[in-house]
Amino acid sequence: MYCAFYSEASSGELIKRYVAALIREVEIVSIMEPSLRPRTIFFGGGTPSLLNLRQWEQILRAMERCNLLGAEEFTVECNPATVSLDKAKLLRDFGVNRISMGVQSLDEGLLDRLGRIHSREMVFKSFDTLRQAGFDNVNIDLMFAIPGQTMAVWRSTLNEATALGSEHLSSYEVIYEEDTPLFERLKAREFDVNEDLACDMYEALAEHADAAGFRQYEVANFARHESQMQNPESEIPSRACRHNVNYWRGGEFYGLGPSATGYVCGVRTKNWSNTQLYCEQLEKGNRAIESREELPPLARAGETAAFGLRMVAGWPFEEFQRNTGHDLQSEWSADMDSLVQRGWASRSSECFRLTSQGIRFADAAAELFLR
Repeated sequence: MYCAFYSEASSGELIKRYVAALIREVEIVSIMEPSLRPRTIFFGGGTPSLLNLRQWEQILRAMERCNLLGAEEFTVECNPATVSLDKAKLLRDFGVNRISMGVQSLDEGLLDRLGRIHSREMVFKSFDTLRQAGFDNVNIDLMFAIPGQTMAVWRSTLNEATALGSEHLSSYEVIYEEDTPLFERLKAREFDVNEDLACDMYEALAEHADAAGFRQYEVANFARHESQMQNPESEIPSRACRHNVNYWRGGEFYGLGPSATGYVCGVRTKNWSNTQLYCEQLEKGNRAIESREELPPLARAGETAAFGLRMVAGWPFEEFQRNTGHDLQSEWSADMDSLVQRGWASRSSECFRLTSQGIRFADAAAELFLR
């Protein structure tokens, strides 16, 4: 495992309990919020494509009963090893219209190093299967700065990945987090971190994506823009992931499932990061919420500013005030000036945004806005 997100080894009985618990949570939320009609749905944060046809149908039927289908954008994350035509058609029939496929690499040696269960051939086969099932909005998810990954290998992966013709591309630098095997290998000095190479790979990613017809709209995300679907002058491309844009713009969302977070009416919730505990709580008829946090208005606005700066469009001042009730220019004027002087940002009378150099260090820039 290469990231510290919550995960558990799957077993038939536990998956069965999880599906029943998730359906119960869907029902509870729909009863609490009878008028809830999601604009976007994102089923991921793991490998939901591991679920079999019957389990998927149970979940989707429950969502249908609760009037939670019909979202403008309904994404499901898939591992290339777990895509089948029957499963893809079932998802499509119930309104899933976007797939995010966790490719990570097209080099067999690197896939093995990352512990992935798929091969490069499975990627091409699964992509064709998704197209056959009628999916016309597919994201390819890649990783760079993987130990042992050379620039030549990275360029080859970019060439092959963009040649697939997907509508969206996301790519993340490997982060060495505690409690992951890669972190332990780094501590054991089995390899070194090459920051200069990572920066070069990021630049190669941005250049290649642009040449392949993608528009960068966030630090790690690139999408195609079809002007007939949207204002041709829009800074957010038409194939951008609307669900994620809602996160970055400080929008509300419900989180269902183990370890899921939600953000509604200024209150952040987090479910238990333990499938057993999660199931036990739902089996008792309770939400499986471990913690709740309500940020003060200024802190909430600062967090919204920080997340929004990840987007290439930055923050239009009027939109920020409309979303948060706070004035970005007065509350964070000195912080914005500091980033402009550093060459990481630009500021006009209408908006504030990071430069191409600043986007590379968006996390560091964002820290200035947290209150």
